[in-house]
Amino acid sequence: MTTTTQLCPCGSKQLLSACCQPIHRDPCRAQHPEQLMRARYSAHVLGLVDFVVATYHPSCEAEQHRDAIAESVHSQWLELAVISSEIADNSEGFVEFKATYRDGDETFCLHEKSRFVREPVGEHQQWYYIDGEYPHTDETLSSADTAPAAPAVSHKVGRNDPCPCGSGKKFKKCCG
Repeated sequence: MTTTTQLCPCGSKQLLSACCQPIHRDPCRAQHPEQLMRARYSAHVLGLVDFVVATYHPSCEAEQHRDAIAESVHSQWLELAVISSEIADNSEGFVEFKATYRDGDETFCLHEKSRFVREPVGEHQQWYYIDGEYPHTDETLSSADTAPAAPAVSHKVGRNDPCPCGSGKKFKKCCG
């Protein structure tokens, strides 16, 4: 199936060519942080490591972490559910989401409230992912759910995994 008829992996039920693909080509086309977050998720599904790296805020120094980002991108991403999104002021926005992925024989659910900032890029404005927190919830899973409510703790803590100290922040922004 070609991208002209392929549904977008972000779950919008739109064609990829009309949804995230234009943002993959030019991140300045994302007019809302949710659009950038959906494009970043789709980039994970499609293996677009360069796009993911380029849409981190420059202060994150993502290029130095390219190998870890590529490892995350190359997981098997299964589904995205956006819970909420908002623009808090003209330059900061938040998107809470759950992204289900498979790593080996295990299925996980990344539940995050991501923070985005909007900054000038030449004549345009661009949203950038800057960081995220893992919401503290007391959710219980029904038997119909196939993934845990939060990322499972494994023997290896990834840079985007919740910090094992329990702060609710990503490992890279806390003890990493």
